[in-house]
Amino acid sequence: MWQLNLPEYNFRIKKQDEKLLIFDAQRKRYVSLTPEEWVRQHFIRFLIEEKGYPAAYLAIEKQLVVNGMKKRCDAILYNSLAAPIMIIEFKAPNVPISQSTFDQVAVYNSKLNVDLFIVSNGIEHFCCKVNTKTAQYEYFSQIPDYFAIKGC
Repeated sequence: MWQLNLPEYNFRIKKQDEKLLIFDAQRKRYVSLTPEEWVRQHFIRFLIEEKGYPAAYLAIEKQLVVNGMKKRCDAILYNSLAAPIMIIEFKAPNVPISQSTFDQVAVYNSKLNVDLFIVSNGIEHFCCKVNTKTAQYEYFSQIPDYFAIKGC
């Protein structure tokens, strides 16, 4: 598979009709194993197992309607009151993280209105918070543990 800048995890993978599928524990079903999905599966496990993010608070591939158009957010982290607090966007390992990636997150955020974002292609990871006073991103030096962001 693809080499990532994340811990290695064991996944249930199967072949069906010449297509590889990976079991997504969050969605409780097998999904197509694409490079982006490989990143998503690793990163979600990383957040849950290494950073203490509650699995029950993570929604995967959540559909949003923005300006009458259907969009799909890769992952959203909710708080204990079921309010969104973080948007998480994944790209395939060969897709560089660029301004257009952050622009994509900004479109989702026009609907969700959160302050925290994570963007990752499995190689590079960016976590930032919007400073509402300056409208600038403030980048974390690493992906924070859940207890560090749950009050946001």
